[in-house]
Amino acid sequence: MLEKTGKKYNIDKIKKAYLVAADLHKGQYRNSGEEYISHPIAVAEIVASLELDTDSICAALLHDTVEDCGSKVSVGVIKKEFGDDVAALVDGLTKLVSIPFEDKQEQQVENLRKMFLAMSKDIRVIFIKLCDRLHNMRTLDAKPEYKRRQTALETMHVYAPLAHRLGMQRIRAELEMLSLSYLDPIGFNEVKSDIEKRYGKNRDFLEKAKASIDMKLRESGIHFSLEGRVKSVYSIYRKMYAQNKSFDEIYDFYALRVIVDTEPECYSVLGVIHDMFKFMPGRFKDYISTPKANNYRSLHTTVIGRDGIPFEVQIRTWEMQQIAEYGLAAHWKYKSGEVSREEVDRKLEWISKLVENENETRDPDEFINALKVDIFQDETFVFTPKSDVITLPTGATVIDFAYAIHSEIGNHMVGAKINGNIVPIDRVVQNGEIVEVLTSQASKGPSRDWLKIVKTGEARTKIRQWFKKEARADNILIGKGEIDKIFRRFQYQLTDSQRQGILSSVASRMNISGTADDLYNAVGYGGVSVTRLQSKIKDEYDKLIKSSDAAVLPVSQTPVAVPKQERSRSGVIITGIEGGGSIEVKFARCCNPIPGDPIIGFITKGYGISIHNINCPNVKQNRIQAGGTERFVPVSWDNSVKPDSFSLTVQVVSKESTALLANITAVLADMKVPVSGIYMPKSDQGQMKLNVTVAVKDLAAAKAIAAKLKAISGVSDVSRVMAGE
Repeated sequence: MLEKTGKKYNIDKIKKAYLVAADLHKGQYRNSGEEYISHPIAVAEIVASLELDTDSICAALLHDTVEDCGSKVSVGVIKKEFGDDVAALVDGLTKLVSIPFEDKQEQQVENLRKMFLAMSKDIRVIFIKLCDRLHNMRTLDAKPEYKRRQTALETMHVYAPLAHRLGMQRIRAELEMLSLSYLDPIGFNEVKSDIEKRYGKNRDFLEKAKASIDMKLRESGIHFSLEGRVKSVYSIYRKMYAQNKSFDEIYDFYALRVIVDTEPECYSVLGVIHDMFKFMPGRFKDYISTPKANNYRSLHTTVIGRDGIPFEVQIRTWEMQQIAEYGLAAHWKYKSGEVSREEVDRKLEWISKLVENENETRDPDEFINALKVDIFQDETFVFTPKSDVITLPTGATVIDFAYAIHSEIGNHMVGAKINGNIVPIDRVVQNGEIVEVLTSQASKGPSRDWLKIVKTGEARTKIRQWFKKEARADNILIGKGEIDKIFRRFQYQLTDSQRQGILSSVASRMNISGTADDLYNAVGYGGVSVTRLQSKIKDEYDKLIKSSDAAVLPVSQTPVAVPKQERSRSGVIITGIEGGGSIEVKFARCCNPIPGDPIIGFITKGYGISIHNINCPNVKQNRIQAGGTERFVPVSWDNSVKPDSFSLTVQVVSKESTALLANITAVLADMKVPVSGIYMPKSDQGQMKLNVTVAVKDLAAAKAIAAKLKAISGVSDVSRVMAGE
């Protein structure tokens, strides 16, 4: 096989890897009864068919040695015998078997994290892993039923989409077919039978179409290759079951592929095809001018044949065909100087982004969901006003678009236009649309509500990073409120030391170092899932409190200090704290208090005092718990200090109207009120809601704005918006 590729290999190094692997796996057998070494050999053969290099083939032969051969070998030994590259590849392919995990899902996710991190350093890791998975799927019959289904499910959800994302269509197609045959054998066989019946009925259709196109292209003097195919079982199954289409609605059941020498010839062939057959509107795709994210390039058109049967024609060059078959593996030639390392790295930027994004979450469920969106979902191509193409997963919103351009664009976004028209920021973008992001330096930053709207891990990560950095005080209060809810739900009444002991253990289990505030902060900005935190708190309670039969005592009240008033430079008087005038004061973004509001202070250890509206949902939630008031202090407005302005968000409820936004902006402009954000939450049928963030001096100005907005025709209500409402 190695001779067929035409590449130069270090045969002695490959033989040495084989002998070492054969010796280490000696006495080991697969479920089928074959000697275990047959598996590494088969994986190495698939790797060689991709024309990867010597080190990749060696790593394929050795990929299971560290994991399956106990103390016989280590990554260090492989490094000494075969060099840094082979050792790094084997390490990237080795599962984290020696590390204890709390559950199977967490172990699976951490193995995936390790694999993606290794991929970001060397893409050959995933090439070899896909070859390994392909051979395992080919021999899956030897496994028990539950294991077959488990492996097929993981292959369908992770490895087949990864192969697609890398452009390796040949491997992806086989993985999907094999997975489907185990996951739904009845559906698989039904579709397979339908294909055979239809193909049997129109067996000569493809040959006739090929013959007529062949003759026309020869007349045109174009050098070409022409081949035909019937759509795969999995592709038809997916369209029928996922898109709810009947078998007769599959228009690309038959397909022809024309391969030519140059890009201009692709368009010449397209002209010939459209001259010969009537093409179906809406069924033409130009992936040459706008390639897919995996670098797939081709022209696709669907036409109606002489017998009234539709069929698809794909037109591409030989280079495009190589990339379509082998994806990024076709570019793995920079070692021999054929393609620069920089060019390969540029094509792999999405992997680095993925690693960066997913490092922000410690929740396995969210990690898998993010993978499904960021890597595995179909793509949408949209344009900036300067005609730059931005690729997003299907279902992405204009907020995702803004953060895909730059984090600062997203953080200062106040609205958006699509094809020149203002749209809500939760609007889903569609193929071919021109999206313009409206920004304002007066914007106070993203809204927490955006985390519920965005689809991409990149946008979610950048929003969380902003809150992590800019809103620690609010995060701590929100996180403390969520954790207090958990304790109340379990009806735990604990001493301060018991509570701190539980939270410290939980933080340590979740790799969060520092004080309880660091855990509160992580919950507040969304870095830790409340759902998983709940189970961990219960585990620690059972372990540290219940099991030791320790007395569960009510929390003691903190003695009230003698009130002492000190003025603050921020326009707030703090009562009962020594040195209050020098304490840093921040106004909470969750409720945006303004002069005239009843207010209260929340002590954030090391970060000053956060000022909240006393009616803020986060304040109410924290003060409900017995003993939950120890970090709240009395504060009041200092009328002698006049800060510039405060942020206020109001919700305008109206009958459906295309003029509502224009009327609101006109009223605010007339009142000379600065606008820093506009957001349209989901509304009931026949009703519109619009959240508008403005700058005001005090409560009296807020009431005047509300009165003016309520006077707009069709408006039924104007109310103030606070987080959690």
